Amino acid sequence: MNKQSLAKSEFCKLSVVLAVRNEEENIARCLNSVKDIADEIIVVDEYSTDKTVEIAKKYGAKVFEEPHHDIFHVTKQKALDYATGNWILQLDADEVVTPELAGEIEVVIGGQWLVTSDAKKQKLFRRHQELLEKRDGLIGKQTGEVVGYYIPRKNMFLGKPLIHAGVYPDGVIRLVKKGKARFPQKSVHEQIQLDGGVGWLTNDLEHYDSPTLKRYFIRLNRYTDLQAQELKEDKVPKNAWFIIQYSLFKPLYIFLNLFIRHSVFKDGVRGFLWSFFSSLHYPIAYFKYLTAKNDS
Repeated sequence: MNKQSLAKSEFCKLSVVLAVRNEEENIARCLNSVKDIADEIIVVDEYSTDKTVEIAKKYGAKVFEEPHHDIFHVTKQKALDYATGNWILQLDADEVVTPELAGEIEVVIGGQWLVTSDAKKQKLFRRHQELLEKRDGLIGKQTGEVVGYYIPRKNMFLGKPLIHAGVYPDGVIRLVKKGKARFPQKSVHEQIQLDGGVGWLTNDLEHYDSPTLKRYFIRLNRYTDLQAQELKEDKVPKNAWFIIQYSLFKPLYIFLNLFIRHSVFKDGVRGFLWSFFSSLHYPIAYFKYLTAKNDS
Protein backbone atom coordinates (compact mmCIF):
# COMPACT_ATOMS: atom_id res chain seq x y z
CA MET A 1 0.00 0.00 0.00
CA ASN A 2 1.49 3.37 -1.00
CA LYS A 3 1.57 6.42 1.28
CA GLN A 4 -1.37 8.06 -0.47
CA SER A 5 -3.56 4.97 -0.07
CA LEU A 6 -2.46 4.58 3.55
CA ALA A 7 -3.39 8.18 4.30
CA LYS A 8 -6.86 7.70 2.81
CA SER A 9 -7.34 4.44 4.69
CA GLU A 10 -6.36 5.87 8.07
CA PHE A 11 -7.69 9.41 7.95
CA CYS A 12 -10.11 9.99 5.11
CA LYS A 13 -12.33 6.94 4.80
CA LEU A 14 -15.80 8.02 3.68
CA SER A 15 -18.97 6.07 4.46
CA VAL A 16 -22.04 6.94 2.41
CA VAL A 17 -25.20 5.95 4.30
CA LEU A 18 -28.87 5.82 3.31
CA ALA A 19 -32.09 4.87 5.07
CA VAL A 20 -34.59 3.69 2.46
CA ARG A 21 -37.98 2.16 1.79
CA ASN A 22 -39.23 1.28 -1.71
CA GLU A 23 -36.83 3.56 -3.59
CA GLU A 24 -36.19 1.54 -6.75
CA GLU A 25 -36.94 4.60 -8.90
CA ASN A 26 -34.25 6.71 -7.23
CA ILE A 27 -31.53 4.71 -5.54
CA ALA A 28 -29.46 3.82 -8.62
CA ARG A 29 -29.11 7.48 -9.59
CA CYS A 30 -28.08 8.36 -6.05
CA LEU A 31 -25.50 5.58 -5.63
CA ASN A 32 -24.07 6.16 -9.08
CA SER A 33 -23.27 9.73 -8.05
CA VAL A 34 -21.14 8.62 -5.05
CA LYS A 35 -19.63 5.32 -6.17
CA ASP A 36 -16.29 6.94 -6.99
CA ILE A 37 -15.84 8.70 -3.62
CA ALA A 38 -17.37 6.17 -1.20
CA ASP A 39 -15.10 3.72 0.63
CA GLU A 40 -18.23 1.93 1.81
CA ILE A 41 -21.95 2.27 1.14
CA ILE A 42 -24.39 1.45 3.94
CA VAL A 43 -28.10 1.01 3.16
CA VAL A 44 -30.61 0.43 5.96
CA ASP A 45 -33.81 -0.80 4.34
CA GLU A 46 -37.27 -0.81 5.93
CA TYR A 47 -38.32 -4.10 4.29
CA SER A 48 -38.82 -2.72 0.79
CA THR A 49 -41.19 -4.69 -1.42
CA ASP A 50 -39.64 -3.50 -4.69
CA LYS A 51 -36.12 -3.87 -6.14
CA THR A 52 -34.44 -1.36 -3.80
CA VAL A 53 -32.22 -3.92 -2.06
CA GLU A 54 -31.29 -5.68 -5.30
CA ILE A 55 -30.16 -2.40 -6.86
CA ALA A 56 -28.24 -1.35 -3.75
CA LYS A 57 -26.30 -4.62 -3.73
CA LYS A 58 -25.30 -4.11 -7.36
CA TYR A 59 -23.40 -1.04 -6.16
CA GLY A 60 -21.64 -3.06 -3.47
CA ALA A 61 -23.72 -1.68 -0.63
CA LYS A 62 -23.87 -3.38 2.76
CA VAL A 63 -27.60 -3.78 3.34
CA PHE A 64 -29.21 -4.02 6.78
CA GLU A 65 -32.90 -4.66 7.37
CA GLU A 66 -34.93 -2.56 9.81
CA PRO A 67 -38.66 -2.47 10.65
CA HIS A 68 -40.55 0.63 9.52
CA HIS A 69 -40.60 3.60 11.90
CA ASP A 70 -43.02 6.51 11.61
CA ILE A 71 -40.14 8.80 12.58
CA PHE A 72 -37.76 7.93 9.75
CA HIS A 73 -34.84 9.47 11.65
CA VAL A 74 -34.78 6.34 13.80
CA THR A 75 -33.68 4.41 10.72
CA LYS A 76 -31.30 7.19 9.70
CA GLN A 77 -29.60 6.91 13.08
CA LYS A 78 -29.18 3.18 12.51
CA ALA A 79 -27.42 3.99 9.24
CA LEU A 80 -25.03 6.36 11.04
CA ASP A 81 -24.29 3.68 13.63
CA TYR A 82 -23.39 1.05 11.02
CA ALA A 83 -20.85 3.32 9.30
CA THR A 84 -17.16 2.66 9.93
CA GLY A 85 -15.61 5.60 8.05
CA ASN A 86 -13.95 8.59 9.68
CA TRP A 87 -16.43 10.76 7.78
CA ILE A 88 -20.06 9.97 6.93
CA LEU A 89 -22.12 11.36 4.08
CA GLN A 90 -25.78 10.80 4.89
CA LEU A 91 -28.07 10.94 1.86
CA ASP A 92 -31.68 10.35 0.89
CA ALA A 93 -32.29 8.06 -2.08
CA ASP A 94 -33.80 10.90 -4.13
CA GLU A 95 -30.65 13.03 -3.84
CA VAL A 96 -27.70 13.29 -6.23
CA VAL A 97 -24.16 14.40 -5.48
CA THR A 98 -22.90 16.51 -8.36
CA PRO A 99 -19.31 16.00 -9.59
CA GLU A 100 -18.42 19.43 -8.20
CA LEU A 101 -19.77 18.53 -4.77
CA ALA A 102 -18.01 15.15 -4.85
CA GLY A 103 -14.69 16.87 -5.48
CA GLU A 104 -15.31 19.36 -2.70
CA ILE A 105 -16.13 16.56 -0.23
CA GLU A 106 -12.86 14.79 -1.04
CA VAL A 107 -10.90 17.98 -0.44
CA VAL A 108 -12.61 18.67 2.90
CA ILE A 109 -12.24 15.18 4.37
CA GLY A 110 -8.64 15.27 3.22
CA GLY A 111 -8.04 17.96 5.79
CA GLN A 112 -8.15 21.11 3.68
CA TRP A 113 -10.29 24.07 4.68
CA LEU A 114 -12.44 25.59 1.95
CA VAL A 115 -14.10 29.00 2.12
CA THR A 116 -16.22 30.21 -0.76
CA SER A 117 -15.11 33.49 -2.31
CA ASP A 118 -18.69 34.12 -3.43
CA ALA A 119 -19.82 36.88 -1.06
CA LYS A 120 -23.44 36.53 -2.17
CA LYS A 121 -23.46 32.83 -1.30
CA GLN A 122 -21.76 33.46 2.04
CA LYS A 123 -24.46 35.98 2.96
CA LEU A 124 -27.20 33.61 1.82
CA PHE A 125 -25.74 30.72 3.83
CA ARG A 126 -25.39 32.82 6.99
CA ARG A 127 -28.97 34.05 6.67
CA HIS A 128 -30.29 30.53 6.17
CA GLN A 129 -28.41 29.23 9.22
CA GLU A 130 -29.68 32.14 11.34
CA LEU A 131 -33.27 31.27 10.39
CA LEU A 132 -32.74 27.60 11.25
CA GLU A 133 -31.19 28.46 14.61
CA LYS A 134 -34.02 30.89 15.36
CA ARG A 135 -36.43 27.99 14.84
CA ASP A 136 -34.43 25.11 16.32
CA GLY A 137 -31.88 26.69 18.65
CA LEU A 138 -28.10 26.88 18.34
CA ILE A 139 -26.69 24.22 16.01
CA GLY A 140 -23.38 22.65 16.95
CA LYS A 141 -20.97 23.49 19.75
CA GLN A 142 -17.99 25.84 19.98
CA THR A 143 -15.24 23.25 20.45
CA GLY A 144 -12.73 24.59 17.95
CA GLU A 145 -13.31 21.60 15.66
CA VAL A 146 -15.63 21.47 12.67
CA VAL A 147 -17.41 18.10 12.80
CA GLY A 148 -20.24 18.66 10.32
CA TYR A 149 -21.07 20.56 7.16
CA TYR A 150 -24.21 22.02 5.72
CA ILE A 151 -24.66 21.24 2.04
CA PRO A 152 -26.82 23.63 -0.04
CA ARG A 153 -29.62 21.68 -1.65
CA LYS A 154 -31.27 22.46 -4.99
CA ASN A 155 -34.84 21.15 -4.91
CA MET A 156 -36.29 19.88 -8.18
CA PHE A 157 -40.04 20.44 -8.50
CA LEU A 158 -41.86 19.15 -11.60
CA GLY A 159 -38.64 18.77 -13.55
CA LYS A 160 -36.82 22.03 -12.75
CA PRO A 161 -35.11 23.54 -9.70
CA LEU A 162 -37.05 25.96 -7.51
CA ILE A 163 -34.86 29.00 -6.99
CA HIS A 164 -37.17 31.32 -5.09
CA ALA A 165 -39.76 30.78 -2.32
CA GLY A 166 -36.97 30.68 0.24
CA VAL A 167 -36.32 27.14 -0.98
CA TYR A 168 -32.64 27.69 -1.81
CA PRO A 169 -30.12 27.03 -0.27
CA ASP A 170 -32.19 24.61 1.88
CA GLY A 171 -29.02 23.76 3.80
CA VAL A 172 -28.91 20.26 5.27
CA ILE A 173 -26.17 18.88 7.53
CA ARG A 174 -25.09 15.74 5.73
CA LEU A 175 -21.30 15.43 5.95
CA VAL A 176 -20.32 14.58 9.55
CA LYS A 177 -17.47 13.05 11.51
CA LYS A 178 -18.02 9.56 12.86
CA GLY A 179 -19.24 9.64 16.47
CA LYS A 180 -19.88 13.40 16.43
CA ALA A 181 -23.45 13.46 15.09
CA ARG A 182 -26.80 11.97 16.04
CA PHE A 183 -30.52 12.33 15.33
CA PRO A 184 -32.78 13.13 18.34
CA GLN A 185 -35.42 10.91 16.65
CA LYS A 186 -38.37 12.92 17.93
CA SER A 187 -39.66 14.82 14.89
CA VAL A 188 -39.55 14.70 11.11
CA HIS A 189 -38.24 18.28 11.00
CA GLU A 190 -35.50 17.97 13.61
CA GLN A 191 -31.90 18.98 12.99
CA ILE A 192 -29.08 16.51 13.41
CA GLN A 193 -27.12 17.28 16.60
CA LEU A 194 -23.36 17.87 16.50
CA ASP A 195 -20.68 17.57 19.16
CA GLY A 196 -18.62 20.34 17.60
CA GLY A 197 -18.72 23.16 15.08
CA VAL A 198 -20.53 23.33 11.76
CA GLY A 199 -19.39 24.74 8.40
CA TRP A 200 -20.75 25.05 4.87
CA LEU A 201 -19.84 23.38 1.62
CA THR A 202 -20.37 25.44 -1.52
CA ASN A 203 -21.54 23.11 -4.27
CA ASP A 204 -25.13 21.91 -4.53
CA LEU A 205 -26.79 18.62 -3.68
CA GLU A 206 -29.62 17.94 -6.13
CA HIS A 207 -32.90 16.82 -4.56
CA TYR A 208 -35.46 15.09 -6.79
CA ASP A 209 -38.20 14.87 -4.18
CA SER A 210 -41.14 15.96 -6.35
CA PRO A 211 -40.59 15.08 -10.02
CA THR A 212 -44.36 14.62 -10.41
CA LEU A 213 -47.45 15.84 -8.58
CA LYS A 214 -48.22 12.24 -7.63
CA ARG A 215 -44.86 11.97 -5.85
CA TYR A 216 -45.45 15.33 -4.16
CA PHE A 217 -48.85 14.26 -2.81
CA ILE A 218 -47.43 11.00 -1.45
CA ARG A 219 -44.88 13.00 0.52
CA LEU A 220 -47.48 15.57 1.59
CA ASN A 221 -49.68 12.79 2.97
CA ARG A 222 -46.80 11.28 4.93
CA TYR A 223 -45.61 14.58 6.39
CA THR A 224 -49.09 15.75 7.38
CA ASP A 225 -49.64 12.41 9.17
CA LEU A 226 -46.56 13.17 11.26
CA GLN A 227 -47.61 16.78 11.80
CA ALA A 228 -51.02 15.61 12.98
CA GLN A 229 -49.30 13.36 15.50
CA GLU A 230 -47.25 16.31 16.74
CA LEU A 231 -50.44 18.35 17.18
CA LYS A 232 -51.84 15.52 19.28
CA GLU A 233 -48.71 15.32 21.42
CA ASP A 234 -48.79 19.11 21.91
CA LYS A 235 -52.50 18.87 22.84
CA VAL A 236 -53.49 21.65 20.45
CA PRO A 237 -57.09 22.73 21.25
CA LYS A 238 -59.95 21.49 19.10
CA ASN A 239 -62.31 24.42 18.82
CA ALA A 240 -63.69 26.92 16.30
CA TRP A 241 -60.88 29.44 16.82
CA PHE A 242 -58.15 26.92 16.03
CA ILE A 243 -60.14 25.61 13.05
CA ILE A 244 -60.12 29.17 11.67
CA GLN A 245 -56.41 29.57 12.42
CA TYR A 246 -55.36 26.34 10.73
CA SER A 247 -57.78 26.48 7.80
CA LEU A 248 -57.53 30.19 6.97
CA PHE A 249 -54.94 32.37 8.71
CA LYS A 250 -51.94 30.02 8.69
CA PRO A 251 -52.32 28.81 5.08
CA LEU A 252 -52.96 32.36 3.84
CA TYR A 253 -49.83 33.60 5.61
CA ILE A 254 -47.72 30.74 4.20
CA PHE A 255 -48.98 31.31 0.66
CA LEU A 256 -48.41 35.07 0.69
CA ASN A 257 -45.06 34.73 2.42
CA LEU A 258 -43.80 32.33 -0.24
CA PHE A 259 -45.48 33.72 -3.33
CA ILE A 260 -44.98 37.45 -2.65
CA ARG A 261 -42.28 38.00 -0.03
CA HIS A 262 -39.95 35.31 -1.37
CA SER A 263 -40.77 36.09 -5.02
CA VAL A 264 -41.79 32.56 -5.93
CA PHE A 265 -44.01 34.07 -8.62
CA LYS A 266 -40.75 34.31 -10.61
CA ASP A 267 -40.83 30.50 -10.87
CA GLY A 268 -44.08 30.72 -12.82
CA VAL A 269 -46.78 28.05 -12.57
CA ARG A 270 -44.47 25.72 -10.63
CA GLY A 271 -43.95 28.49 -8.07
CA PHE A 272 -47.68 29.04 -7.69
CA LEU A 273 -48.32 25.32 -7.19
CA TRP A 274 -45.48 25.04 -4.67
CA SER A 275 -46.81 27.97 -2.63
CA PHE A 276 -50.40 26.75 -2.78
CA PHE A 277 -49.66 23.15 -1.81
CA SER A 278 -47.23 24.26 0.91
CA SER A 279 -50.00 26.39 2.44
CA LEU A 280 -52.28 23.34 2.61
CA HIS A 281 -50.03 21.47 5.04
CA TYR A 282 -51.56 23.25 8.04
CA PRO A 283 -55.26 22.59 7.33
CA ILE A 284 -54.65 19.00 6.20
CA ALA A 285 -52.61 18.17 9.32
CA TYR A 286 -55.10 19.87 11.63
CA PHE A 287 -58.14 18.13 10.17
CA LYS A 288 -56.36 14.79 10.33
CA TYR A 289 -55.75 15.52 14.01
CA LEU A 290 -59.31 16.75 14.51
CA THR A 291 -60.90 13.64 13.00
CA ALA A 292 -58.48 11.03 14.29
CA LYS A 293 -60.09 8.04 16.03
CA ASN A 294 -59.03 6.61 19.40
CA ASP A 295 -57.96 10.05 20.53
CA SER A 296 -56.71 9.98 24.09
